[in-house]
Amino acid sequence: YGAAIFAGIACFVISNFFSKMLRFFPPVVTGSVITVIGLSLMPVAVNWIAGANPAAPDYCDPAHILMATVVLAIILVIYRVCRGFLRQISVLLGLVIGTLIADALGMADFHAVGEAAALGITTPFAFGYPVFEPVSCLAMTLVMLVTMAETTGDIVAVTEIVDKPMTESMLTKALRADGFSTALGGVFNTFPYTAFAQNIGLIGMTGVRSRYIVAVCGVMLMILGLFPKMAAVVASVPTMVLGGAGLAMFGMVAASGFQALSKAELHKKGNIMVVAISVAVALIPIGVPSFYSKFPTWVQIICNSGITIGSITAIVLNLLLRDAPEPDEEKLPFSRSKDA
Repeated sequence: YGAAIFAGIACFVISNFFSKMLRFFPPVVTGSVITVIGLSLMPVAVNWIAGANPAAPDYCDPAHILMATVVLAIILVIYRVCRGFLRQISVLLGLVIGTLIADALGMADFHAVGEAAALGITTPFAFGYPVFEPVSCLAMTLVMLVTMAETTGDIVAVTEIVDKPMTESMLTKALRADGFSTALGGVFNTFPYTAFAQNIGLIGMTGVRSRYIVAVCGVMLMILGLFPKMAAVVASVPTMVLGGAGLAMFGMVAASGFQALSKAELHKKGNIMVVAISVAVALIPIGVPSFYSKFPTWVQIICNSGITIGSITAIVLNLLLRDAPEPDEEKLPFSRSKDA
């Protein structure tokens, strides 16, 4: 917890300098990063449906896959048929209806709700005062640098979805929020808090873009946090139900990436190479999670995050290839002439 507090404060302090990275995010990089975020999230939804333990007897159970399909279908029907408020909460309705169906089929377990306390208050420093061990503080700060890169991609994705130009000031405030909440989390006996890319899809699905609504929802969550039974209800939602909703939300993020890429000059060979390589590199830790297992720990921290390594790759390749000369088709062997 001491390391978390230190890393959060460090993140808050350096956020102003980190936000200078924004100039390295032209449309081709922005589109690549958003696409990488969406593609990186898809396995999360799939694992929710399949199950966390491959050795479990119900792993990839057809009933779970069917349940997730039903939830996805419910969301799509509500999104297509309804208008206004009902359409905006299509994901929430899909989760609620899906959970009720799963409970009726015996696929949900709400025993934890009855066992949870009616009221609970988190005590600061419940396990004693924090210890600021130098090596741990340095390691946690490195992790926060990685999450700051992911947060940058998340914020870029949000601004693209809401069609509002990103500024250094906006990014600085977002990174400071990560740092402050991480330090506060250390005080209240928990791990670092960072931006979650999973939430980006909700903006595209609901169309709700107001910061004030988000702030009010944050206050509501803080109040609900005083009632452990509510947390138990949320935790009892079957993972396959979450997976069905996740397919819609995370797919929306990837689609936003494709939309952002449409604004990039992909006819340029350098730009198309930026997209191709950055997406390919980002998918390595997703397809083969142990790919970097023989590398040093600090390398694994960076490279095991598809979003981080994909973003870094896109930025570096854009710097290297943005001024690359375009090939003259007339001078290439076997090329067609303009008169052909």
